[in-house]
Amino acid sequence: MTFVRVQQQINQLGATPITGCTLGVVDPIPSVSELIQGVESSDRASLGRAITLIESNLPSHKQLAQQLLAELLPHSGSAHRVGITGVPGVGKSTFIETLGKNLTTEGHRVAVLAVDPTSSKTGGSIMGDKTRMESLANDPSAFVRPSPTSGELGGVNRMTRETILLCEAAGFDVVLVETVGVGQSETVVADMVDFFLVLMLSGAGDELQGIKKGILELADLIAVNKADGANAQAAALAAREYEVALHLTAPSSPLWSPPVLTCAGLTGVGIDELWSHVEEHRRLLSDAGELARRREEQNVRWMWSMLDDRLIDGLRSHPTIKSLLPEMETRVRLGQTTPVSAVDKLIEVFLNS
Repeated sequence: MTFVRVQQQINQLGATPITGCTLGVVDPIPSVSELIQGVESSDRASLGRAITLIESNLPSHKQLAQQLLAELLPHSGSAHRVGITGVPGVGKSTFIETLGKNLTTEGHRVAVLAVDPTSSKTGGSIMGDKTRMESLANDPSAFVRPSPTSGELGGVNRMTRETILLCEAAGFDVVLVETVGVGQSETVVADMVDFFLVLMLSGAGDELQGIKKGILELADLIAVNKADGANAQAAALAAREYEVALHLTAPSSPLWSPPVLTCAGLTGVGIDELWSHVEEHRRLLSDAGELARRREEQNVRWMWSMLDDRLIDGLRSHPTIKSLLPEMETRVRLGQTTPVSAVDKLIEVFLNS
């Protein structure tokens, strides 16, 4: 594969272009104004580079990222934000590709933010969602962006909220957020989307034991996937089990009773019916003003989340704290001090220096 072809693939994924290389000629790193112009003109390469910028941990990039977001914020907010989660092996990628292709066929522009888990040992991610959604990734009306969780809770990337705003500014009217799987912290996902879809599998008798009650309370719709062929009957039985389970929880909105459906991402069976429920949910909440109120509350929680992140970053990067941390970790490891005492000491030093 030639260098230019490699660079084209890197650019399509949104990585910063390579400059100063003699093997090929590539564009220089774009300025913020160029990125803004590119995003507003719905250029997918510019959108990818803009996302790379806001995901960067370099201090110099963070300031540019805030400038970029401030300029594009007025152009965001109009998309239908849908979070999609599910148990491992439920077929999220296949389901999302089929749903996305259906939506683009109907004239929608669809952005998929597919978050891959980050290894706690190596810090790496497979980032294979573009290969699992090859057809959708090559659709000119779609944009698929894989990102690592980078250790964040909730199965999402730290900058997923900002990425949603960029996709909206680029003209995508449906944003699908695929998470890494069901867990206790999926509230993070629900706090950044309008509709929270939970995909399940048949065999509900055993799986109901592993479902967190909080997940059911967050769900706006439960869909039993892979309900085709010989598995159709088992899927219907599972759907009835989940309906019973939902009766034991309080819905996320008094205006909406979460339906339970069966579908098949591979064949497309039930996908259109599912999306009609998503649209009906948006209409009901919008007409009642609840959707606007929900987004306002999400913005406030986003503010507090960012404040927590900034405080943690400031603490970890503080010179005195950085020099003190190895000693405190050693003392805790050897039992010479308690974790609580170590934290109290670190906070005291941080606040007084």
